[in-house]
Amino acid sequence: MRLFIAVTLPDNIREYIKDIQKQVPLNNNKIKLVSAEQLHLTLKFLGEVSEKDVDKVKECLSAVKVKQFKAVLDGTGAFPSESYIRVVWVGLRPKNKFIELQQRVDKSLLELFKPDKRFQPHVTIARVRFVEDKKGFFEKVKNIKVEEKEFIVKNFKLVKSTLTGEGPVYEEIGSFE
Repeated sequence: MRLFIAVTLPDNIREYIKDIQKQVPLNNNKIKLVSAEQLHLTLKFLGEVSEKDVDKVKECLSAVKVKQFKAVLDGTGAFPSESYIRVVWVGLRPKNKFIELQQRVDKSLLELFKPDKRFQPHVTIARVRFVEDKKGFFEKVKNIKVEEKEFIVKNFKLVKSTLTGEGPVYEEIGSFE
């Protein structure tokens, strides 16, 4: 089964991000907005995991203790670069708290998965297939106004992702405080 580890967002934050998504310039571009139910921060993408390894993953993750902290939405951007845009995102801070949590998750799973080399706390709000004017699009994305909405991070989830013709379907299969 296809799995990832994520920090989920409270309903009010997801609703606010839906408003932010309305500012993503869609015109002649091939862009798919992420549905509100699927908005999250990915701590680690595990990919395909056999049924027999799922319990081991849960056991490893249960050793990671979350030190509750206040998170804040922080600006917008695009990955991987201005000239090759595949993802539009909303940033999160404090970066160091998210990075610390991600590193503890990574460390707990070392016997099963390679560590992630690069991690930047963000919520993917749109997936990009094609952009006509990359420079103009990137500038518009960077200039989207984001209020510093706060929420508390107190846990993370193990999520199963099933790919369908209508997009992925997420199912929580574990929660870790």
